[in-house]
Amino acid sequence: MNNEIIFYIEDADDGTYTARALGYPIFTDGESIEELRNNIRDAVTCHFEENQAPQILRLHFVREEAIAL
Repeated sequence: MNNEIIFYIEDADDGTYTARALGYPIFTDGESIEELRNNIRDAVTCHFEENQAPQILRLHFVREEAIAL
């Protein structure tokens, strides 16, 4: 068992946030960063058997930005 899961976090077009676990079929979203964190914890708890979930959930925030020359 891996001791951590990395989540790829992106801003959604509607101002919310989406999270996708790398290497696991775990997806969730939230209207705020705090709600997203809680939803990630809930999604991981639901995905794994009791006492089998990794202890560390690492959030990798990715923001796309375009600038004009």
